[in-house]
Amino acid sequence: MKNLPAITMGLVAVSRDCFPIDLSRRRRKEVAAECVKQGIDVVEIDTIIEHENDVVRVLQEIRDRNINALALYLGNFGPEGPTTLLAQRFGGPVMLAAAAEDSGKDLFGGRGDAYCGLLSASYNAGLRRLKIHLPQYPVGTPSEVAGMIREFFPVARVWVGLRNLKVFSFGPRPFDFLTCHAPIQPLFDLGVEVVENSELDMYDLFLSAKGDPRIKAIAADMARELGKGNTYPDLMEPLAQFELSLLDFMEKNLGASRYAVFANKCWPAFEKYFGFTPCFINGRLAAHGIPISCESDIYGALSEYCVSCATMLPPAILDVNNTVPYDMIEEAKGQLRDYAPHDLWMGFHCGNTSSSCMAASVMKYQVIMHRLMEPGKEPHITRGTLEGRIKPGAVTIFRLQSTSDAHLRAYVAEGEILDIDPKSFGSIGVFAIREMGRFYRHVLLEKRFPHHTAVGFTHAGGVDDIGVNLPRGTFYPTEHPFA
Repeated sequence: MKNLPAITMGLVAVSRDCFPIDLSRRRRKEVAAECVKQGIDVVEIDTIIEHENDVVRVLQEIRDRNINALALYLGNFGPEGPTTLLAQRFGGPVMLAAAAEDSGKDLFGGRGDAYCGLLSASYNAGLRRLKIHLPQYPVGTPSEVAGMIREFFPVARVWVGLRNLKVFSFGPRPFDFLTCHAPIQPLFDLGVEVVENSELDMYDLFLSAKGDPRIKAIAADMARELGKGNTYPDLMEPLAQFELSLLDFMEKNLGASRYAVFANKCWPAFEKYFGFTPCFINGRLAAHGIPISCESDIYGALSEYCVSCATMLPPAILDVNNTVPYDMIEEAKGQLRDYAPHDLWMGFHCGNTSSSCMAASVMKYQVIMHRLMEPGKEPHITRGTLEGRIKPGAVTIFRLQSTSDAHLRAYVAEGEILDIDPKSFGSIGVFAIREMGRFYRHVLLEKRFPHHTAVGFTHAGGVDDIGVNLPRGTFYPTEHPFA
């Protein structure tokens, strides 16, 4: 996946000058050794920060070694001023963690008090208005701190990715999907660039790529990917021409950004001019870390990219689409375990999910568009979807969204896709998320989130306002406790 950041993690130890510096040095080396043992790549920074002048030396080491994320480690109490000054001057993603005491046999010369020092560092980070990642419990043994660093990598990838991301949008956000109309000011606040283009620009790019000698190789790769599911061989070259036009546009227009995603209007005019649906291409590029959201959904593309950075897997954009009928629930009792009916729903889109995320897939035509554009006719311009069941397994749904008054909100929930036949069309699966009914009512509806959700095909859940699915007995602020 070429469109995702590579993280080079620096491990920096700090030491309060009235504590033994050797304690921090030894503990840092033990953390680094544990990282090696666990297969976690970190770069040990030689300088230990005691005073402000050490910050200057560490920043130079960071530049020399191309480090783009920092794990700041309190081997002892640590100097809160220089520690947070480093985080501020570094300007990238930073994690704070602290050393647990080694042994009850050495609590005189060997006591570090990092448990206390972390409180001071956290307070000082607040004075500098820094957003620093704190693990769930940020004090631990070398082995535990190494685990914290492992868990920080996805956070750092998302941070670096967003700060270097450009969203290319083609086509106006459609009236029938007003949920896609969200203010873009919060995107610039995050450091994301947005470039909006017209559908004519996209069509011009497509026509300009006609006859390019690279098209045949891309078409052959598509045919290999589809295998027996290649039901429309005549579509391979037009689809390849479209894919090539998007990739060339991205390469030429990244500018000062490093990564890009697309938010493209995909119907109804698209099919009439291009002669196919773009769904299969959306899934193919997502497999390379370049998600393309449907219906010009800029925040959907952004959410997909966050998911991809967190999981290192292809994401998908799906509708939180329909309930699971009770007769299907009755038929599938053996697969449901202890899920309740309201825990279940179907995630669906026209046919945009990467083939690697599908249990089985075949190229088809878009049923809903066919009703609208080619009623009573053989499918032609509505062909190009990749349809079938989405693979069963662990799943995370996520959405980062601006409110109408330009405040960021997000939700995240973990669950699974069940091994149940959805008995319908499109890229589709039966999702199970604990207490989804309450989550749907008190987060998705109450907080006015749109119908698109970004899907990560593993557990990755773990902004001013973030919603999670709460367990039974824990109430949302607007939930009636006696209902």
